[in-house]
Amino acid sequence: VLLEESGGGLVQAGGSLRLSCAASGLTFSRTTMAWFRQAPGKEREFVAVMTYSGSNTYYGGFVKGRFTISRDNAKNTVYLQMNSLKPDDTAVYFCAADQWGLGTDVAARYEYWGQGTQVTVSS
Repeated sequence: VLLEESGGGLVQAGGSLRLSCAASGLTFSRTTMAWFRQAPGKEREFVAVMTYSGSNTYYGGFVKGRFTISRDNAKNTVYLQMNSLKPDDTAVYFCAADQWGLGTDVAARYEYWGQGTQVTVSS
């Protein structure tokens, strides 16, 4: 199984980024996909999850309507659209996969992880 994130970069506060995570080696339509992030010196933090059916999404409390998770099963890809970015959003963003998962914010429940993509928001 391989998860490859892309789309990170440097952006000014208030700007937007769209992260992508391309998955291979698993049955994507049966896999719940999530995004987590980790800032320097901090624990990994739940960002968002979309269940394998696409019918349920959940977000971390800090998101407050700024981020949107979506998926394209035809492309085996999950996305994270991030708007109104703040310097506190600076972190490495990881995608994670949980086959047949019901959607959870617990990192240990995810079987597969990508290498991460750096997001830096300048003030």
